[in-house]
Amino acid sequence: MTKYDTRALDASTWQDFARLVEANNGVWGGCWCMWYHQTDQSGKESPAARRKAKEHLVRAGQAHAALVFDGDDCVGWCQFGPTNELPRIHNARAYLAADPVLPDWRITCFFSGKGYRGQGVASVALKGAIAQIKQLGGGRIEGYPEDIAGRKASPAFLFNGSLAMFERNGFKRSRLIGKHKWVVTRSVSQSMARSRSKTDCQGGRPE
Repeated sequence: MTKYDTRALDASTWQDFARLVEANNGVWGGCWCMWYHQTDQSGKESPAARRKAKEHLVRAGQAHAALVFDGDDCVGWCQFGPTNELPRIHNARAYLAADPVLPDWRITCFFSGKGYRGQGVASVALKGAIAQIKQLGGGRIEGYPEDIAGRKASPAFLFNGSLAMFERNGFKRSRLIGKHKWVVTRSVSQSMARSRSKTDCQGGRPE
């Protein structure tokens, strides 16, 4: 089995991410993984405009993802971010009907490139996203996966991930917001390595 590794989406990996998106026709008709960032629901932006907007967010540190690499090639990702960075989710009306306390982090979508679907990329990406969230301070995470138990679903259309995959990674079911769509949650602590690094830089000692 191929051994993947994960890296953060940032200025240094932007070109790797962009090559994968371009190799897959902009992903979902030129989405460029921008839908969840937007509060404007017009959907009239061109793929070129979405690409430019995504690059701006990445270089400004306002777009997060765990990119999955097979050697030197980026083959997939899991997008995550603070709620104010990713204000949109599917089934929003049902989600908001419960007057929820918004999470610290959202995991919104997954993508695997051609030839890598159904090859475990999404699971690796989810683990990478959780690890990055720990490095970024931890907190409560929400995901919005599909329950595919007992029914067929193409890996290409599981862009929110599968319920079983989230549960294998420690997430618990919260509530249904669609026929098969769940809100799942998990809380993680700040990684100790990150905590020590911060206190050392400040001249203090870890608590």
